[in-house]
Amino acid sequence: MRIKSQASNLREPDLSRRRFIIAGATLSGSFLVGLPLLGLADAEKASEGSSRIGYFINILENGDVIIGNHQPEIGQGLRTTLPMLVAEELDIEWERVRIESMPLGIVKTADGYTWKYGPQGVGGSTGLTNNWTHMREVGATGRLMLMQAAAQLWNVPLEQCTTRPGQVICEAAGKSASYGELVRLASALPLPESSPALKTMDDYRIVGKAHDNLEVRDIITGKTKFGSDIQMPGMRYAVILRSPVLNGTVAGFDDTATKAVKGVLDVFPIEGPAPGAPYFILAHGVAVVADSTWAAIQGRKALKVEWTQSPNREDSSEKFWKENLEMLSGKGQIVHDQGDFPTALAASSKVIRHTYEVPFVSHAPLEPQNCYAWVQKDKAHVIAPTQSPSGASRSANAVTGIERDNIEVEMSRSGGAFGRRLTTDYVAEACIISQKTGWPIQLVWTRDDDMRNDFYRPGGTHELVAGLDDQGKVTAWSQRLASGSKYYRRPDMPDEDLWKPELYPDDFPKAMVDNFRLEYFHNFIGLPRGSWRGPAHVVNAFVIQSFLDEIAHETGQDPLALRLELLDRVEQQPYSSHGGPVMTPGRLSRLLKFVAGRIDYGRKRPEGRGVGIATHFTFGGYAAHAIEVSVSSEGNLTIERIVAAIDCGFAVNPNAVEAQLQGGTIDGLSTALELEITVRDGQVVQKNFNNYPLMKIKSVPSLFETHVMNYDDTPTGVGEIPVPPAAPALTNAIFNTTGVRIRRLPIADQLRKKMRS
Repeated sequence: MRIKSQASNLREPDLSRRRFIIAGATLSGSFLVGLPLLGLADAEKASEGSSRIGYFINILENGDVIIGNHQPEIGQGLRTTLPMLVAEELDIEWERVRIESMPLGIVKTADGYTWKYGPQGVGGSTGLTNNWTHMREVGATGRLMLMQAAAQLWNVPLEQCTTRPGQVICEAAGKSASYGELVRLASALPLPESSPALKTMDDYRIVGKAHDNLEVRDIITGKTKFGSDIQMPGMRYAVILRSPVLNGTVAGFDDTATKAVKGVLDVFPIEGPAPGAPYFILAHGVAVVADSTWAAIQGRKALKVEWTQSPNREDSSEKFWKENLEMLSGKGQIVHDQGDFPTALAASSKVIRHTYEVPFVSHAPLEPQNCYAWVQKDKAHVIAPTQSPSGASRSANAVTGIERDNIEVEMSRSGGAFGRRLTTDYVAEACIISQKTGWPIQLVWTRDDDMRNDFYRPGGTHELVAGLDDQGKVTAWSQRLASGSKYYRRPDMPDEDLWKPELYPDDFPKAMVDNFRLEYFHNFIGLPRGSWRGPAHVVNAFVIQSFLDEIAHETGQDPLALRLELLDRVEQQPYSSHGGPVMTPGRLSRLLKFVAGRIDYGRKRPEGRGVGIATHFTFGGYAAHAIEVSVSSEGNLTIERIVAAIDCGFAVNPNAVEAQLQGGTIDGLSTALELEITVRDGQVVQKNFNNYPLMKIKSVPSLFETHVMNYDDTPTGVGEIPVPPAAPALTNAIFNTTGVRIRRLPIADQLRKKMRS
């Protein structure tokens, strides 16, 4: 199959206010505030309760307000938080608001495709930050136009008009009118010439206040439609038997028994990418299409497939870790070098060196991948749980050849994502099957499919080296990493750039140490790699925060004091990576001092109990953990208490931030305790939760504090921020309790073995 390039041809939109915001009316008279690239006739269809609302605000004559949500909802709460911004500036009662999802909006221009509703997609904790300003501006524009309508109706100066929730008032004239009474007049007005003034924090009634997630009731009562719940007329069901060996291909297959299964409609091969080529789907395989999911799965079980000899058939985890150590014994690619590290290290009074291993892990969302696709001659319709609706559009275009403006993409609620749904291979698969059969298809992945066909978080071996002067201060630092890069098999990716998603040059402690070096070695193991909740921040936080504790203990320093001394060396540092343009070390110090105080860090614990701390800056946000554990003489670990704190600038919805802080902490601990993807004979070993065990509720302590600590009036992302410090806080606590240093994740049974030896 010839696959068109999936490189993005979306250009960034011109987000000037005059281009971005427009107002008008539906035929039924409601007042719309939204975007200029969608016609009002289309908006009329949207305003009557369908999921295709094209305008961010639709004020009905009864005073109710429909607010459109244009971003994917993967559990981070954007479906509640973004409409809060609009409702705040519009000055409407939150109880009068109804939320409707918007589809992907792109428009073809002479220069390529541009956004219809503004950028759509979530990842890297950007869902809120990318929309913070323009969503408020839309609400403020609606409010201003309602005030202008009232001023015209009452023949009073605009300056005399103001609002209270759902009403425009003019105290001087003794007049008031509900928004519903003003919608027809407001919809006939031209867009204001000047940008509307935005509220100050002191005037917020909705933003910054705790609100329940609007989806919770529908989720717990079964009303929410996840991707797996999609039902469409004439829909058939499909599964794929993918190559069990990395980069294997189909040599032949016998579908006699499969076609004998009642309900099976078609069986045919699916061609995947060549070894080393960029992914459009993950693997070669054989598709089974049936009139039910059950029949498709039973048909797949009956398939007999002969696979080719894969070039990766000898790949194994044992080989991977061995190769990493061999590479680290030589010289790699110096990717960042400041000062004179070799000279500074040679002049050091003490040199400390340790090696850490962090494994490949799976995303394991509770809802496996799935996609509805109906590909017709010159158009296609896709409904999928995705973080990247634009990526879904590109994938559908790449495998079908249909122009992107003829591909409709809708976003269903996702049952977890964590970075997995940034890639849209499952959309491409569904489109291939639909185009081949001519039927609308729901492609279903089982849990085993999902576990063994993932874009895994890269595994790697880290060697950290520090040189200290005779006062015990760090004067030289290097991190050497041998890993499988996330950029492996990306289009047009030169080998010399493979290090970029694995080592962040501006991360701590770069600005605090004059002599600082980063060195990289790439291991070409055949496992697919991708973004996993915080990407390299998670693994780098573990090794760096562990190493800091090791430095402190080997030099007789207090781990907290050592961190604070390093963080206090600079007031602010430039940060060129995602989350910049600056990083403020004092914000990490504030959180560290806070969690240490809350857990009574300096108090001597009885034998068998100890405390660990860690902190990290991720994608613009700051987090810290203090964790207390107990360990029995047999090595049985109990987490007794967790104190977690986050500085996300300004918490738009504190409830959502607290939930993310809790979930991120648990995810970080769960991964550190038990989770690892291993390879044997070119095949992923793990296939379900029996050998990839997530953290159980009983392992989470009742003493679990979360603290949301505002810093200023500008929000940062939240979803990935709490994850990185959790694992090192835990392993540091284990060391302070037992003297056993965990340098390889997951912890698994290491502690029990070492305690019993």
